[in-house]
Amino acid sequence: MSGESTYKPGSGFERWLDARLPIVRLAHDSFVAYPTPRNLNYWWTFGAILSFCLVVQILTGVILAMHYIPNAAMAFDSVQRIRRDINFGWLIQSVHAVGASMFFLAAYIHMFRGLYYGSYKAPREILWILGCVIYLLMIITAFMGYVLPWGQMSFWGATVITNILGAVPVVGEPILYWVRGGFAVENASLNRFFSLHYLLPFVIAGVVVLHVWALHVAGQNNPAGVEPKSKEDTVPFTPHATLKDAVGVTLFAMMFAYFVFYMPDSLGDPENYNKANPLVTPPEIVPEWYLLPFYAILRAVPDKFLGVVAMFGAIAVLFALPWLDTSKVRSMRYRPVARWFYIAFVLVCIGLGWCGAQTPDKVIYQAGNYRIELRDAGNKPLAIAQGRTADIAERVMQQEVTRLGGAVRSLQRETPFRFDVTALSQILSFFYFAFFLLVLPLLGLRERPDRVPETIAKSVLGGRPAAAIPKAEA
Repeated sequence: MSGESTYKPGSGFERWLDARLPIVRLAHDSFVAYPTPRNLNYWWTFGAILSFCLVVQILTGVILAMHYIPNAAMAFDSVQRIRRDINFGWLIQSVHAVGASMFFLAAYIHMFRGLYYGSYKAPREILWILGCVIYLLMIITAFMGYVLPWGQMSFWGATVITNILGAVPVVGEPILYWVRGGFAVENASLNRFFSLHYLLPFVIAGVVVLHVWALHVAGQNNPAGVEPKSKEDTVPFTPHATLKDAVGVTLFAMMFAYFVFYMPDSLGDPENYNKANPLVTPPEIVPEWYLLPFYAILRAVPDKFLGVVAMFGAIAVLFALPWLDTSKVRSMRYRPVARWFYIAFVLVCIGLGWCGAQTPDKVIYQAGNYRIELRDAGNKPLAIAQGRTADIAERVMQQEVTRLGGAVRSLQRETPFRFDVTALSQILSFFYFAFFLLVLPLLGLRERPDRVPETIAKSVLGGRPAAAIPKAEA
């Protein structure tokens, strides 16, 4: 898509360097003269925002690693020392902790944008798959980083998540012991997680390079989903896309800074400010917010192994998305039925996140109360006890039994209809998989899309040639 290089060395040194290492030519062709669709909107700035987040996480992570002690006896205190005694340690640690949430927030918006505009369709399948690889590496890196502060939620979160490996038949237990470095989450586990947490961001950076490379080979998608057909359909990356990215990164950095300086602990769990204690289990063990949808899918399945399969399947289905969507129209802007299902899918993902943060037995809706009827030996009713919960009804009935004495009696219990978090998670999980495995394949065959514009220039410029457009308007 980029065509022949337009770079012209301007000095003798540039000509000398270009003949031996054309790195300046590569940068010029990739980020200056690279043709980009002229109709890109601000949803496309999240690629640059994610690059900004990755750089921030790597830089702050390297500095924190200089002071962190990966030892179960000293890890918690070393984090507190960074926050309290190291010069600007509080700032670096807050930026790194908040940055993890900002990184995932930008990643989810980037992925939902790609899903809406069909950025996974040919010829960008490899581009999408590399993005999914980056996302999977982000999840693994974030989980291992969550363990490092060695607070209560860090320890018990690591215990619960690693126990998932034990659900795999035959090889589960050996893999579990190998990952932990022992029979429980301990010092060996912390050392392994720290080593991998330090290494994986550089692996992510390497895959990002491949991601950008694939982007420049296939070319950028655009809101219309129409491939550029002429120079009128494109503009140079600099200054058009560069300035737009700069605006997006600046606004995102302002939100980032607000959380760092005013709400640095709002995205974490207060339980993690207590040192890890294997003898005291927190009342509720939940992962960070960006992993809650997958945690809800895990809990929605009664069988432990099938729950693990469903949780990993929720990520694996993203890799197969380019071949599941059978529609020839790329952008959902021109697919009215698919657009409604997409909106429902976004709401389902948000709902799964909410379910993951709640207790599984939390009642969402209950029709009536628990009812217990006390009858004598002749099956005649003596007393009735009702309550919102079974415990309340039992307590009231026990008082009635005590009041009436110890005659022979029988109890009849009526349980009301209850709709709890687990039931909601099951419904939402079903829709999650149905969207990929049923809705997109069937809609691609049956849906009648709106008319797609022939060219980008026609949809943006209204058929006028680019030369006739004033510079301020273009």
